[in-house]
Amino acid sequence: MAATLRDVALAAGVSIKTVSNVINDYEHIRADTKRRVLEAITELGYSPNLSARSLRSGRTGVIGLAVPELKLSYFAELADSIIKAAERRGLKVLIEQTGGDRAHELEILASPRLQLTDGLLFSPLGMSNEDAHYLTVGFPLVLLGERIFGGPTDHVTMSNVESARAATAHLVARGRRRIAVVGGHLDEVIGSAGLRLRGYRQALEEAGIPFDPALVGYTTLWHRSNGATTMRELLASGVGFDAVFGMNDTLALGAMRVLQEAGRRIPDDVAVIGFDDLDEGRYSLPTLSTIDPGRDEIADTAVRVLQERISGRKGDMPPRAFEARFQVIERESSALAG
Repeated sequence: MAATLRDVALAAGVSIKTVSNVINDYEHIRADTKRRVLEAITELGYSPNLSARSLRSGRTGVIGLAVPELKLSYFAELADSIIKAAERRGLKVLIEQTGGDRAHELEILASPRLQLTDGLLFSPLGMSNEDAHYLTVGFPLVLLGERIFGGPTDHVTMSNVESARAATAHLVARGRRRIAVVGGHLDEVIGSAGLRLRGYRQALEEAGIPFDPALVGYTTLWHRSNGATTMRELLASGVGFDAVFGMNDTLALGAMRVLQEAGRRIPDDVAVIGFDDLDEGRYSLPTLSTIDPGRDEIADTAVRVLQERISGRKGDMPPRAFEARFQVIERESSALAG
């Protein structure tokens, strides 16, 4: 039989009311008490009765998540982190895939399917800052990603400029001076590619290394095949380089394959670092150095902030911006040679 609220309360040694308060993320609950309740929920596999909750509170206990493309490993792993963060708060997640298409993203914001949810975590890719007014909606919404800044909603993002600067500085510290980039977007300023290119250029400037436009490999999508194609183009151009910054791990992995096919030793001839800390990078050959952008922190913060807006506890508080902490992860692909 399915676990009940009473079962969770007995397992955690607390009252049913306390379990309910934890599920609804009420404030002023002791950290140890909250931990015991969440552990009991996980161990018992407790799932709230959404129909009963909806009748009592007008809420479904379901939140929406709209992402560009689950085929991209970053968004698949982000969705996994969000689902886990939601489950810890007694919430379920309904996932929509937009394809990164602006029209589809706007359609999601007006979709009648949102009636099945209490709020939406929204990661646009086709929309831009000029579309910020479309985020003024009649339901709780938390923005993810790097396409729109200063909008009318809470926003949870990563430190793109600072972390890209750190990734580039990591290669410089390994003695590399000719650092190629894979994944640039032509004329982009706002967006992951534009922001990470800015961080790359800042690190070069700080190290006294002139920026060489010939070292920037441009592409459109950030799939592994695009990383491979861009690296072939860089090699064919004849430009010399001793390191590569892949703007995401998927691009970096595609680039590494082409480098190895061309007889370039990694990291001896070319050091490589990616971005996103995908699971597959831990098992590539060589293992991939990367930036951990704080994906779990992004997921936990986004779910918490959305639940605060759903509950109404934050009232008319102005939109808030949250930026996750990052970490440089050194692995074999950028280890010191020799």
